[in-house]
Amino acid sequence: MSGGDPRPPLSSAEIRAETCYDVLTRAKREGEEGVKERVLRYMSDHYLEVLRTPALYGRLTAAERELILARRMEGAKLLAVAESSEVCDRGGSRPQSPQPAAPEDAKRRVFCLHPDTQRWEVLTCLPEEVPAKGSGMCTLYNYLFVAGGIGSAKASDRVFCYNPRTGQWCRVRPLTQPRCQLRLVSMDGYLYAIGGECLFAVERYDPRADRWSPVAPLPRGSFAVAHEATSCGGELFVSGGSLFYRLLRYDSRRDEWEECPFNESRRRSADMVAHGIHVYRFDVDRERAGVNVYKYNTVVKVWLGGAHYPLDNAVPFRCAVLGDRIYCVTRSHVLQFQVGEEHEGFLPEVLPSPKEARGALVPFVLGLTRD
Repeated sequence: MSGGDPRPPLSSAEIRAETCYDVLTRAKREGEEGVKERVLRYMSDHYLEVLRTPALYGRLTAAERELILARRMEGAKLLAVAESSEVCDRGGSRPQSPQPAAPEDAKRRVFCLHPDTQRWEVLTCLPEEVPAKGSGMCTLYNYLFVAGGIGSAKASDRVFCYNPRTGQWCRVRPLTQPRCQLRLVSMDGYLYAIGGECLFAVERYDPRADRWSPVAPLPRGSFAVAHEATSCGGELFVSGGSLFYRLLRYDSRRDEWEECPFNESRRRSADMVAHGIHVYRFDVDRERAGVNVYKYNTVVKVWLGGAHYPLDNAVPFRCAVLGDRIYCVTRSHVLQFQVGEEHEGFLPEVLPSPKEARGALVPFVLGLTRD
């Protein structure tokens, strides 16, 4: 038919990153709300792909960008853990229990804790190419990123990304240099790969450009094996490991690291996380059979107390923040630390860890939709 629209009907149009903008424009012009909804759902489900497609993301309105990101972050926020093998640092190992580590050739699983049943379900498995030890993990835009690590006595620069909306893994741009025992932290839409064994270097990943770039390295003298890192109020904080009681702060606007007030602890930290304007540092104290919790106020820049909480069989753990609780995960159980202005402390209820979990468990939070 001469003069007709050669394009297929909107109802049968294939939606890909390359066609999204055209289909969305036609759907808005022709009042096809159902098609428009399909496109928006596709863009939220494939957010990283959309983000790094200039011909698409660059032409969306500010409202549309906010909408697809908001939808990306929808869903029930669940505690999740990934199986990992630990690497012993030079100051001593950081085992989570006397159980044997996971075989390096075994599939390492990712579990999520169902909030209603309090039962763990297998969500996915880490790709076989992910090194068995020393990788950094964190979430950004409701994706799980796994970077670096060591396998066959060689550090890795590979970075993997899991999309819980599609259930698929993919590779993203590798690190600029191989890293083992790094800390991976998300902040303000970027990933930061911090330190690693024998490394002061820090690099930042821009998901829109799919590129890693160097930023200011850790200060000399802060050799940070088994260090901990978190973000709070648009700043990075690093402590623990061989830093012991030191706390370093990174200002991304000035691209500078600076010393914060010293902490009184002289112990290796189990983990460090942020909630609100505070950074919480957890130190396992085996001599006193408990955990010391230190809280740093990032606004007034002071440490607040050093509360001691008696715990039976206190062993090192890793932490994740979900709501008003900090979940402290070991291979055998999960402790819950309640955060609040009037009362803080460990709750009496102890949650189970995934049955037959192997190796160390690295916790994080993902938003999952249940169809």
